[in-house]
Amino acid sequence: MSDNSLAITKFSDLANPTRFLALVARILPWLSGLTALALVAGLCLGFTAEGDYQQGDTVRIMYIHVPAAWLSMMCYTVMAISAIGTLVWRHPLADVSAKAAAPLGAGFTLIALITGSLWGKPMWGTWWVWDARLTSVFVLFLMYLGLIALNRAMDDPAKAARVSAVLILVGFVNIPIIKFSVDWWNTLHQPASVVRMGGPTIDAEFLWPLLVMAVAFTLLFFALHLAAMRNEILRRRIAAQRRMAARMASGREGR
Repeated sequence: MSDNSLAITKFSDLANPTRFLALVARILPWLSGLTALALVAGLCLGFTAEGDYQQGDTVRIMYIHVPAAWLSMMCYTVMAISAIGTLVWRHPLADVSAKAAAPLGAGFTLIALITGSLWGKPMWGTWWVWDARLTSVFVLFLMYLGLIALNRAMDDPAKAARVSAVLILVGFVNIPIIKFSVDWWNTLHQPASVVRMGGPTIDAEFLWPLLVMAVAFTLLFFALHLAAMRNEILRRRIAAQRRMAARMASGREGR
């Protein structure tokens, strides 16, 4: 068997929920420990870095706000990839991944909105403005809440997975709008200063703590996502066992 065939076989093995749970049990403790170390390092760098000459110590909000904003979009991207897996490849864990990521995305988006307001008040003189960036991020938060509500409202898991997948892919158009809104429209929000053509414009003293916190938030997402997927698989197994027990009980009563 070639290396490519072996790699494909190993990847397809993860479609088995039992094997996936075994993999999560092995890597989740290590991933959680690495996440904790990265968060501690990022927070230490952020709190020991000098304040900005204009913004003062309020610039430290950036080390929470910016990674949370990045993760709010990354979570939805993960959901979009999972939606493709549901509709195209019928991967048994794709819907589990999308459903597990939605509350995490809502949480990161809420953190981004709250910290953005706290940062905006001293910088802009207002807690909120309905400009393109802030409005599109708020729409993203509502999309997360709508998908969570849809998954909880529909009793048929298969039908809920298909409907959610379609809505996720339709809503993905909002992600490039969020990313490029500061370039397409005149907004109070500053343009990109880290991920941009020509390299970052932010000073290295602020850039390194920000990047470490971004790595920490990313590791945190994957740790929470794997744990949530594990819990969703176990929840579905328990629900299936209860339905089977109910059918067996009704069959005995009908005799």
